[in-house]
Amino acid sequence: MTKAGAGTRAMRDIFFLLFLAAMFGIALKRPFLFVLTYAYIDIVSPQRLSYFLLNSIPISLLAFAGAFGGWLLIDNKRDSRFSWRQLLMLILLVWCASTTARADFPIDAAAKWAWVWKSLVFAIFLPLTLRTRLRIEALALVMVLCASTIIVTGGLKTILSGGGYGELNLMVEDNSGLYEGSTISMVAIAIVPLIFWLAKYGTIFRPSRLVTLYAIALSGACLLIPIGTSTRTGLLCILLLAALVLWRSKKRVQIGLGIAALSLVAVPFLPSAFTARMGTIQNYQGDQSASTRLEVWKWTLDYVKTHPLGGGFDAYRANRFEYDTLRTEGLPGHQRVYKEHVIEEGRAYHSAYFEMLGEQGWPGFAIWALIHLISLFSTHRIYTRYKRTTAGADAWVAPLALALQQGHLIYLLGAAFVGIAYQPFVFMLLALQIGLATYLARLKKLEEATPIFASRTSAPA
Repeated sequence: MTKAGAGTRAMRDIFFLLFLAAMFGIALKRPFLFVLTYAYIDIVSPQRLSYFLLNSIPISLLAFAGAFGGWLLIDNKRDSRFSWRQLLMLILLVWCASTTARADFPIDAAAKWAWVWKSLVFAIFLPLTLRTRLRIEALALVMVLCASTIIVTGGLKTILSGGGYGELNLMVEDNSGLYEGSTISMVAIAIVPLIFWLAKYGTIFRPSRLVTLYAIALSGACLLIPIGTSTRTGLLCILLLAALVLWRSKKRVQIGLGIAALSLVAVPFLPSAFTARMGTIQNYQGDQSASTRLEVWKWTLDYVKTHPLGGGFDAYRANRFEYDTLRTEGLPGHQRVYKEHVIEEGRAYHSAYFEMLGEQGWPGFAIWALIHLISLFSTHRIYTRYKRTTAGADAWVAPLALALQQGHLIYLLGAAFVGIAYQPFVFMLLALQIGLATYLARLKKLEEATPIFASRTSAPA
């Protein structure tokens, strides 16, 4: 390593250390900022970007201790409500602990449990702190900005290099968490509705031309991520986002024509690596990755027939299967099809649904699915109740509920092809939905109990 390289790495470490020290210092006066600091640490993982300083400091533990201590000692507990979804998360946490204790692969299961339980505990705790609109908005803003540190970097590298599947370096070489291509592609598309909600209804950064311009630029970077990573999951998420926007829009024809025109203009500029990989969507038999997914899913369904309670984290390591793929070679008109016999073992689930089913069995899968179904129903109910409120104090509610619902649906589509059942960012998104629901329920109860609040602008139930 050169002296210049070592100096650059040392400067980066010092920057992260000073930045976190400043956040912790400010949070001592405003304890809720510990919650946002923990979210930042969980999403960006500065420990992985640091070379030596932060790796020796338990910054995640310190941030959570500050967040929980601040809520316990200072926050008004009367404003905190414990929802059914939080109870379900608690039950899921206990169930995951039980499957870890009897896991097929104890060492691997313990390694995954070490971060899954933290993700669930924080998601259970987080809604208790979201007792004001400002706090709800602050969490949404921090989630978007933290994800954007990865997304903007990936977007710029896509423009400069074109990227490629497994080739786009998103600041770290460790291909896990939000730094994994398919995961960041899903998250990037899922937060687009939230970006525009913040630009239009935000009070921390109030609506302005500059804010709108940044929202458009950041959304453009979000759309570039699936291209730079060449992930088919990202393309499917983009298509779903377009469909959701058209579904709720009052100007479907204009927006639809705009999307079609933009797509036609963009096609000639797409990297060849992206178009080639997208072409494998139709011919899954010729793509080993897609064929492996199908075989793993078949194996998982067979596995839970004999292990209905699941095999614990990383139970997929027991799988082994064989299949044939078709490979085409030669120029058009002179092509030959070759059959290749493939033997695979220990292949990951490549799907949050099968990941949850194989690891936690039918009970764990049912709890996890129920959490998501209740969340979708809750955001839809909030949107339906407030959608006619276009002015006044509650005008922001329906658009936020819709943005969260759209992001959630995009996750559920992406999760069908990526093993992200316990992704911390997604659990924060669920906690944000719970926080919004409990906040509005408390306001409604207060309005009913206090006549003076009846003057608040609110949509009919």
